[in-house]
Order: sequence, then C-alpha cells, then structure tokens
Amino acid sequence: MDIQVRRGDSLWSYANTFNIPLPLIIDSNPSVNPSALSIGQPIQIPGYWLSEYSVQPGDSFYAIATRERISIDSLLLANPDANPITLQIGQVVNVPQRVTTSIINPRQNYDSIVLANDLEELADLYPFIRRRSIGNSVMGKELIEIQIGNGEKVVHWNGSFHANEWITTPIIMEFVNSYLLALTNNENIRGRTMLPFYDQVTLSIVPMVNPDGVDLVINGPSEDTYGEEALRINNGSTDFSGWKANIRGVDLNNQYPANWAIEAERKPDQPAPRDFPGYQPLTEPESVAMAELAGELSFEKMLAFHTQGEVIYWGYENLEPPRSRAIVNEFSRVSGYDPIRYVYSYAGYKDWFIQDFREPGFTVELGQGINPLPINQFDEIYQKTLGIFLASMYM
Repeated sequence: MDIQVRRGDSLWSYANTFNIPLPLIIDSNPSVNPSALSIGQPIQIPGYWLSEYSVQPGDSFYAIATRERISIDSLLLANPDANPITLQIGQVVNVPQRVTTSIINPRQNYDSIVLANDLEELADLYPFIRRRSIGNSVMGKELIEIQIGNGEKVVHWNGSFHANEWITTPIIMEFVNSYLLALTNNENIRGRTMLPFYDQVTLSIVPMVNPDGVDLVINGPSEDTYGEEALRINNGSTDFSGWKANIRGVDLNNQYPANWAIEAERKPDQPAPRDFPGYQPLTEPESVAMAELAGELSFEKMLAFHTQGEVIYWGYENLEPPRSRAIVNEFSRVSGYDPIRYVYSYAGYKDWFIQDFREPGFTVELGQGINPLPINQFDEIYQKTLGIFLASMYM
C-alpha cells in the first residue's frame, strides 16, 4: 500500500499508525532516507492494501475508522486529497485493510506460471522481500531467488530440483506466506516470535530449481523442439509422471563435482527421464546457477527439499562439520523424519555443498508414496516440514 509523506511524518510514526515493525517499513523503502523524508514522497506500507468505500449518510472518518477498527490517521494517510469535514454521500474513500490471511493457493498443480504470479503478488504486498533472477533454465525461464531478512546468518532452502517432486515448491511457498503474515501481524508460529529471526537470519530461497521439468510433468510437452525431444527421451509416452530431469533429460541433482565420475559410471549414459548426470559436471544452466549462488552467498546451512521417504540425509564423505549432527537431530525431533548420515549416492547439490564449503547441508525427503506425491498429502507434509523450516533458522 502506498501513502504520501506529510509534514512532520516519520517512518517511526507510520510504524505506530499501522502497527508494523519499523525494520519492515525501512526495508520496504530501500531508496528512502529515513531521516530526510520529503513532503509528498511515496512510502510503501507492507502487509496492507486499499479497498474502496462509498460514503453513506451519517458517515465520518471517525465512524469509518471505528467500524473498520483502524486509526483515523491511517484513513487520513490513505486519502490525502479528501476533506474529512466535508464528506459527500457517494464519495469514494480508500480504506486501509490489514492482510491477515494467505494470499496464495499452494494446494494446486503448482507450475512455474503459478509460482511467478504468487511471487509477484507477495512482493507487491510485502515489498521488504528481495527478489531477483539468478539465471535461466534451458527454455529461458527465470530462476528466481527471494531473500527475506537482514541477518548475517544466511540460510538457504530450495525445491523442485527434480521435476516430479514439484510439491516441494508449494510447501516452501506456504511457509513463506505464513512467515510474512507473522512478521507483519506480530504473530507467532508454533510459539516462536518471528521478528528476531528477521533480524538475525537472511533466508535465501529458490522455490523452483527446475521450472522446465516441473511444467513438463504437470502440463505435458510444449509444442516445440524441446517438447519433441522430451517425448523422444520418454520413448514417445505422454505420461511424464516419472520424469525427474530437466527438459534436456539431465538429472540436475547428479550434476555436481562431488564424485561425479562414480555416478556417471553407474547411471544412464545418455539423456533420460531420470538419473542421467550429464556428459560432465555442471553442464546445465540450472545447476550452474545454483552453484554460483552458493559461492556468492556463503550459506551458513543449506536445505534441499525433495520427495519422498520422510528421511533427512546429512553427511558426505565425513566432511560435514560436527554441528550437523545436532542440527539434524533437531530436525528429526520436530518432524519425525529419520536422519541418515551416509548413502551410496554422489554428485548431489548437498554432497557438493558439504564438500566445497564444509558447512551443514541437508537433503530433506518429504512425504511417503510414489512421486509425484498427490496434493491431498499437502497439509500432512506441511505440518511435519514446518518444524524443519523453523529449526533451520534457530539452530
């Protein structure tokens, strides 16, 4: 919601008027100097939007504010050109509305278009989100990273490395929306106050690493050369439910230089719906973008969300730091998932991250069943994952 600066206003006064934490207002207006506001300058207030109201007989700003349970000052700020003394019947005024419920619907077939629309709506409502492209997929779709918070500790989450594990993306987005709501409404999640996390932790989130593959699984092949090649790789079948790879038939989670040769020796040697590690490491733009992001941000810990099995893989070649054990034990406690230190699998993002950065890395396998997991498992999966999201920030 946009308002305009009046004489004597400050960002602190807006925080009081709208009951929004001051850091969220400051971060929603990165180009504004808080100590040098100019009259008429636009200011974004996060967590609010405007609704229109037609003045009725007997209405006043006081009556409208009382009925809507908002302050008169917030009403004045939303209507800088209105004269509150001479309201006219039928006159349209703007009423600030605090958003208290989720604005996205994650319980659906969640393809790259749904994700892009949801990210745009969230960024408009919560402009303290930092959103950027970290690269493009094979088909040119943006790989979007969002950041929330100002802490020195950078915690990274990602989803949908594997195409038919796309339910990880809406699971992540459900928490993102819940976190934003808790921040702007001064609410707790599972008894924990969220604002200290915002001050202490920077969340780096790539909700969908493999948008081409996700769209292929959900919507079928596109009518172009990419779709034709995917059909060929899939032996002519239009059933892509078993497809894990990117659009070129490369398994993005087998693309990293962490014993890649072992995987290459025992996995398919040409493009396939799953498991082909490429002809060499880091050939795919999606895997390269994720490697560059880790190098840029120096994650304090990294969580890659996959499905299925309700297990958490947390070790690699005895290179993981000692604190990884305590972290995964807490993840297990809050989720019921089983921690597994080592598994005979290599070349994954988690493996490479532990190897190159020697920081805690985790592959979290959500849910049970056959991929793609049905959306009717969403709420059960989310409730178990919620504790992991929180623990990754406080551990």
